[in-house]
Amino acid sequence: MQKNVHIIGAGISGLSAAVQLANANCKVHVHEATQQAGGRCRSYFDAATDLMIDNGNHLLLSGNRHALAYARSIGTEAGLVGPAVAQFPFVDLSTGQRWLLDLGASRLPLWVFDEARRVPDTSLRDYLALMPLIWAPQSKLVGGAIPCEGTLYHRLVQPLLLAALNVDPPEGSAGLAGAVVRETLLAGGQACRPLIAREGLSTVLVEPAIKLLQAKGASIQLGRELVGLGLASDKVDLLKFGGDTVAIAPDDAVVMAVPPRPAASLVPGLKTPTKFRSIVNAHFRFDPPKDMPPLLGVVGGLVEWLFAFPQRLSVTISNGDRLLDMPREELAAAIWRDICKAAGLQADVPRWQIVRERRATFEATPEQNALRPGSETAWKNLFLAGDWTDTGLPATIEGSVRSGNRAAELVLRKSRA
Repeated sequence: MQKNVHIIGAGISGLSAAVQLANANCKVHVHEATQQAGGRCRSYFDAATDLMIDNGNHLLLSGNRHALAYARSIGTEAGLVGPAVAQFPFVDLSTGQRWLLDLGASRLPLWVFDEARRVPDTSLRDYLALMPLIWAPQSKLVGGAIPCEGTLYHRLVQPLLLAALNVDPPEGSAGLAGAVVRETLLAGGQACRPLIAREGLSTVLVEPAIKLLQAKGASIQLGRELVGLGLASDKVDLLKFGGDTVAIAPDDAVVMAVPPRPAASLVPGLKTPTKFRSIVNAHFRFDPPKDMPPLLGVVGGLVEWLFAFPQRLSVTISNGDRLLDMPREELAAAIWRDICKAAGLQADVPRWQIVRERRATFEATPEQNALRPGSETAWKNLFLAGDWTDTGLPATIEGSVRSGNRAAELVLRKSRA
């Protein structure tokens, strides 16, 4: 008989677990509290811009092997597009200077030895000063591991770590930052090619997973919120939803792939992160200039990363708590001014949308990182998934997929025991 596995939550972590389990011939049941799968990684029609937009601008790198394997497993790896080599154009809005960071295609970080390919006005010594970060413990601060000053920091390290950690880098966990550096900059250009879901996150990462699961006989139920668990001595034996209950047989399993707050309210004694940071995304209906790169790094302004999509320009501002109460019209105007400087445009503010994710990620500080639980729980058939669990990475798509894979592996291992 097929093993029944109930996945609570249809975000990327839940979907990655569900796909792996369905491929292993488990009978999968996905329960999602909202009316849309994808969690924080989803697309929707926006009336303000009259476009399909993503709730957030997510960038993958070619070294994100778990995320790429997930896309491959649902047949959409080709939907993640980017340049043939790892090149990142940058502009400094405070000086007007532009440069191209060229990481090449090597498996080694040979680009740091070439003055023409690295950040302007930096030396090899500047990059060597980052070495203490690579194997720093997660309990150490970034600011205590490397100097958070100078040209290299402001033009590369700060934008990279701000995007990855979603906190001001000096206060972030050096261990988490080191994991990012090891898997990207230190792994050479072959691991750093930027990839974007140009046709939308849902089109590439969510909807194909749902179709695959349904084709394998999985049930997908939206608008179905878990409100309680029946807990026996060492196993979950009941799932309580708003309108009904589901009995869990001794050989069945449950993967809890929900945000930390609902997880903590459902699982007694569960330790989770308690502090979070926001991300602000803005979308403008505007045809990008033909020579504009799909991704532009921006320093010296409000905007950090500028994405060029068909018919729209979008930006991401990490660690955005300071912008949560700013009037929307004022914020849109300020962002558009930065976009015009970065892209060399002269245009009035077009139709726009601001998306503020107030609890986008857990706070990637040593204190909060220490609160992240592992995948296993005190109940033998209950497992956790989510970018807030202890993945060894900050809250990223790669971390989400890894957590789902880990939970699925534990389910299958327990079933074979």
